[in-house]
Amino acid sequence: MEQIEKLPFFNKVTAGVALGKSGQNLDYWIKTRLKSGEIIALKKGLFVSKYYLIALQADFRLRENYLQYLAGIIYQPSYLSLEYVLSLKNLIPEAIYSYTSISLKTTRDFKNKLGKYNYQTIKDDLFGGFEVIEFDGGKRIRIATKAKALFDFLYLKKIKNLDLLKYEINEGLRINWLEFDKNDIKEFKRFAMISNSSKMKSIVKIMKW
Repeated sequence: MEQIEKLPFFNKVTAGVALGKSGQNLDYWIKTRLKSGEIIALKKGLFVSKYYLIALQADFRLRENYLQYLAGIIYQPSYLSLEYVLSLKNLIPEAIYSYTSISLKTTRDFKNKLGKYNYQTIKDDLFGGFEVIEFDGGKRIRIATKAKALFDFLYLKKIKNLDLLKYEINEGLRINWLEFDKNDIKEFKRFAMISNSSKMKSIVKIMKW
């Protein structure tokens, strides 16, 4: 059990090796520990020890990094983007309480005791524009740049017509345009060209840049 308590996440195979259990014995161990709260299900078949989480409580930044890190573990491949990153980077005023990500897989939502994790799918050639942040001895967080988080958000947002699009860009979304520099603008335009989307090309024309 001590070995498992040090892991940021584990599955049945890892637990079986660490505990020397298999089959019904392993299933029973997992079932009873879930019931007692000693382990927490991150999704079906993926767990973390409550003692690992307790060790994070003294350091808010480390805990938040861990929760961000989980976004890339629960559903792979993926990177944090959309509303969560827009809020994190002060691009929109709203506080966002779920971890929103982009994935190459089907759109999915997961909810566990640590939070909500939402994933939206995007086509292969637009899966990029993220940074890799390392923390706590090599754990990696994939997180979109400012430009890519905004691109992903607008690309996936359903907007009915050009007038509504102009309103959303200029007022409705309350985007903090002052946070964008020349490199951000260049990156946004690059992904708009890659997308070959008439909507994204229209957005580039009406941006406050």
